[in-house]
Amino acid sequence: MRAPRYKPVVDRLAAELRAGRWPVGTRLPTHRGLAAREGIALVTATRVYAELEAMGLVTGEQGRGTFVRDTALLAGQGIDPQLVASDAVDLQFNYPALPGQADLLRHGLRDLAAGGELESLLHYQPHAGRLEDRAAIARHVSKRGLRVDAGNVLIVSGAQHGLAVTAMASLRRGDVVAVDPLTYTGFKVLAHTLGLELVATNDLDELCRRRPIKAVYTMPTLHNPLGTVLPLKARKKLVATARRHDLLIIEDAAYAYLVEDAPPPLAALAPERTVYVSSLSKSVATGLRVGFVVAEQASPIEQVIRATTWNTPALTVALVRRWLEDGTVDRLEAHKRTDAHMRQAIARDVFAGLPVVGHTASYFLWLPLAEPARADRVAAALARRRISVATASQFATTTVVPQALRLALGSVPVPDVRRTLETVRSVVEADSHR
Repeated sequence: MRAPRYKPVVDRLAAELRAGRWPVGTRLPTHRGLAAREGIALVTATRVYAELEAMGLVTGEQGRGTFVRDTALLAGQGIDPQLVASDAVDLQFNYPALPGQADLLRHGLRDLAAGGELESLLHYQPHAGRLEDRAAIARHVSKRGLRVDAGNVLIVSGAQHGLAVTAMASLRRGDVVAVDPLTYTGFKVLAHTLGLELVATNDLDELCRRRPIKAVYTMPTLHNPLGTVLPLKARKKLVATARRHDLLIIEDAAYAYLVEDAPPPLAALAPERTVYVSSLSKSVATGLRVGFVVAEQASPIEQVIRATTWNTPALTVALVRRWLEDGTVDRLEAHKRTDAHMRQAIARDVFAGLPVVGHTASYFLWLPLAEPARADRVAAALARRRISVATASQFATTTVVPQALRLALGSVPVPDVRRTLETVRSVVEADSHR
């Protein structure tokens, strides 16, 4: 079968773009201009750009045109840590750590080794975790306004694993999940892997009237990337809509520990249809990989845990339980809230006068860019200065992607935060005056 006549045009332009013939952020010819240059129909030129956009080589913006993307930022949607150079300042990923955490781990492991349960920790464990470990987590989440029985808690290998087992237990390939126009990159990758369709909406009820929505994925307490907190009235409206249309609610609370006096979790308002997912990765240490899922219907999720990991490693779970029971986790969370407040204060000072978005206790900041600045171009310029940032394209679930950066503040040493953010501001302002 012969390839369509426009395919050679796509192939040639793709090769030129990958070879760097045009600088990142260059505005390409209009659809009409491309049609005239290549001797093709206007509808064919539109198809050419659509294929190049699907390849991740260009991005089209309504009313502005088609622009060259930075392919160095596209692999893995920019979520893989190895994409951050070892000598770069990392404003892309959050792995907040406090002084003395390594000593805390050292002492904790020493205490475990001296205890009497080490032998038992080397054996297989119940798929959902030992009941005493689950009870410790149940007591912990009660401080977030979520009172549950230990039997409704399942221990998983981090929040990402929690999201995965929840989706695998509750959804099927082709199911439609409602999400925010900007959402967590890890859930985007999970949906792609499982064949789920993500549909962005700001009006869940209206969307449910048009599409067969099965679930809604949401981050009501400290949204990633925006850092917003959903008010109680909006939470009640979401719950009412979910009940009216019989939706599963997947509540991601990975950063909820940073917000004091937050409204009650959705899982407290609608426990019969909400799966609550969180972890101790951000509040304690990312490398521990201990997360938890709270669900009234726990058995299907437990079966998926069995199929994926059998159980979360008992050594790390036992270590975490001790820290939950002796107050270590509470102290770490309090210190990190203070740390996040301090970093946000520095960021707000550096970006004074710019329309930043984010919670005052968040470890990330959303920075919209003013015309004519372009996020890909700014990110590329910062990369040349050994600063890694995330652009809106990594979080977007719509075809129109806002020009914005998400700046993770938790991984930079405190003495370097101001200087690094001042560099970001200077690059953004330079690009805005091109």
